[in-house]
Amino acid sequence: MAKYFDVHPENPQRRTISTVVESIRADALIAYPTDSCFALGCRLGSRDGMSRIRSIRNLDERHHFTLVCQNFAQLGQFVHVDNDVFRAIKAATPGRYTFILPATKEVPRKLLHPKKKTVGVRIPDHVVAQALLTELGEPLLSSTLLLPDEEEPMTQGWEIKERLDHVVDAVVDSGDCGTEPTTVVDFSSGTAEIVRTGAGDTARFA
Repeated sequence: MAKYFDVHPENPQRRTISTVVESIRADALIAYPTDSCFALGCRLGSRDGMSRIRSIRNLDERHHFTLVCQNFAQLGQFVHVDNDVFRAIKAATPGRYTFILPATKEVPRKLLHPKKKTVGVRIPDHVVAQALLTELGEPLLSSTLLLPDEEEPMTQGWEIKERLDHVVDAVVDSGDCGTEPTTVVDFSSGTAEIVRTGAGDTARFA
């Protein structure tokens, strides 16, 4: 049964955030809010967490997982970014975008796209997500909480708790969450390719 954490959207309770992060470090899979929508998240090296995300979302090996990072300095440890791409991404973060980029050796092989050796990265503009990332001190391995055969993600913490009670370990609910997945921009070739139009404005990458 999943634990349910009710977190203040503007002033997250420090003890609650610490408890959630302790569970992440112990290999828990959580559902947590972001500025785009709820996401599934686990620690970076969790094979079990990655497997469970694939199972919940019915994903194949070609799916790009996302490393949700606290800031640009952390993002830069996990992906290669040239100067032009750096400026474009820097101007759009934090925000509701996921960027696909060539991965560094810091990224576990199992997270990489099998052919492209790329990974998705993003920096959320959300108080609770940022509190979790600050306490954790490393990216969260994440994927949008969008269930198979459903067109829209769930946006209510209580509903997630009710429906995923036996497949996630914790639900973090701040009542303040986006309702649309991120816009996904593939920069792996050096130029912007919009892979998915979502919450982020695509005009800046047109």
